[in-house]
Amino acid sequence: MTATPRWQKSSYSNNGGDCVELAANLAVTHGVVPVRDSKVPAGPVISLRIRAFAPFLAAVKGDAFTGA
Repeated sequence: MTATPRWQKSSYSNNGGDCVELAANLAVTHGVVPVRDSKVPAGPVISLRIRAFAPFLAAVKGDAFTGA
């Protein structure tokens, strides 16, 4: 049986800007952390392996994905 993701919004989501949600509950049971855009809950989801999540988070915080 596949576990159901329990989505949690970023603490920064109240600012009205770019927002993400993640389902950390799957990290222990499935070894992945699903991530999605909170403004498009039915949209695409990326699933990062636990060891890739910290570098991904650091890249997001460092604006590596702004395209600038």
